[in-house]
Amino acid sequence: MVRPLRLRARRLSAALLVLAVLGGCAAPRALSDRDGRVQVVATTGLIRDLVRNVGGDRVNATSLVPDGGDPHSYEPSLRDVRDVVYADVAFSNYVLLEQHNVIKTLDANLRAGAVNVSLAEAAVKYAAEIIPLVEDVSLDTVWLGLRARGDGGGHGADRSSEVLLSMTAADGPGDVFGYLTGSFGDTEVYFDSSDGFDAGDGYGDDTATLPADAHTHMSWAFTEPGTYRLSLSASLRVDQRSRPVPLGRSTFTVAVGVPPPDGAVLVDRGHADLTVDLDRAEVYALHDPQGGGERAQRAVPADEAVIVVPNRALAEVPAGPGFGFLGRPGERVFQLAQAVLGKHVHGEIDPHLWQNVRNAMSYAQVIRDTLIEADPAGARDYRRNTEAYLAELDAVDRHVRERVAEIPAARRHLVTTHDAFGYLAQAYGLEVAGFVTPNPAAEPSLADRRKLTETIRNLRVPAVFLEPNLAARSSTLTEVAREQGVRVCPIYGDTLDGAVASYVQMMRFNADSLRECLR
Repeated sequence: MVRPLRLRARRLSAALLVLAVLGGCAAPRALSDRDGRVQVVATTGLIRDLVRNVGGDRVNATSLVPDGGDPHSYEPSLRDVRDVVYADVAFSNYVLLEQHNVIKTLDANLRAGAVNVSLAEAAVKYAAEIIPLVEDVSLDTVWLGLRARGDGGGHGADRSSEVLLSMTAADGPGDVFGYLTGSFGDTEVYFDSSDGFDAGDGYGDDTATLPADAHTHMSWAFTEPGTYRLSLSASLRVDQRSRPVPLGRSTFTVAVGVPPPDGAVLVDRGHADLTVDLDRAEVYALHDPQGGGERAQRAVPADEAVIVVPNRALAEVPAGPGFGFLGRPGERVFQLAQAVLGKHVHGEIDPHLWQNVRNAMSYAQVIRDTLIEADPAGARDYRRNTEAYLAELDAVDRHVRERVAEIPAARRHLVTTHDAFGYLAQAYGLEVAGFVTPNPAAEPSLADRRKLTETIRNLRVPAVFLEPNLAARSSTLTEVAREQGVRVCPIYGDTLDGAVASYVQMMRFNADSLRECLR
């Protein structure tokens, strides 16, 4: 139940005042306790725009992630904390779209009585359509990630809580590393046996952190062939003030370049996750040989599973300082690649719902009803604004359909750098033909480039699409497009900018760009 709007707090906590002093002379905050309007903080510019259209003159809305920023990776600032403190209402997309620190900043700093709504989850009740994520299991070795299963509600956990998975020991003939490779080649090492394991600091240097009910891609590397035994311990940090809640420990066997023992359950292909079960307080493997997602996975106890790293997983350590922890460039290690490039922590639902305008209409209705409950005096204004905005969005939906319909069916293939357009494709009759997913342990390989080249050539794709905020960092797509003589055209996914400053403008722009470049 959303509570009526309360008198805003006029004092910051002492801790926040200290932070403000340390922060120096920052830019004026967007939200204020001296503004008579409803103060609304949104996580992204897209949501902020929807709020302003529904709220009109009765709301003062700002966003944590600035226009042009990436909600998947944005780190909140002190100014963002100030805005959250003054907010009466907060809107996020969530379903693990936003960087977890954005969600933690929101949830930890909202005052008591402020309203906090995750739009993607709430919009389902307003007829929003959702798409389950389908994982890429095209690699010929198992894709091994990490997962936190369950919401931890029995322990008092919420979406800002953290699941900690620590490697406490690793026995074997060589060293083992578990790490993530970002979208542009940077690495983040979570597990490293080469320098030992320090119980004194709670294994802080060998701990991965996940939100509840999420999973992440990982790369794994082993320096020598043989049998390894990896010990993992899990706990739940409900909030920053509470002691971690133990969630169990297990030891997993990994056969690297050697035959696995007879009678074991082999985790050797498809999709698998080393899983912390918050409800059962256990650590085990979830495995699906066909890669159909969590619902197709079955639990395998750690003492029955053997993770197989075959000889074909041998790879050279790439050049560059980011991979120095693996050895010298050109040295060979056994590697299970993370399959999808980037720090890609997510749940089972594609979070980019707004690429279907009908879903954005559901978002607007959630925002309307939330604002009415928070500010009943404005109900008439909110309903009138929403009615007009829904009519405008309905016209945008027709515009997108008409523009895509003008593209010959054989040319409705979408090739991008970012997997954010599944809803656009499903709703308007396009096909996501591909997006750049190079080998995560190196710069895009010849095989990766060849696959992208063949996709463009075989489908006779006349253009590929690049998000403006990623243009400076997406060389692979532009280089292949230039080699094949096809156009590189703009498309907007997660963020607005100075040229496209509203959701309506974004969807119209995307439709026109698709028509112009594919027709």
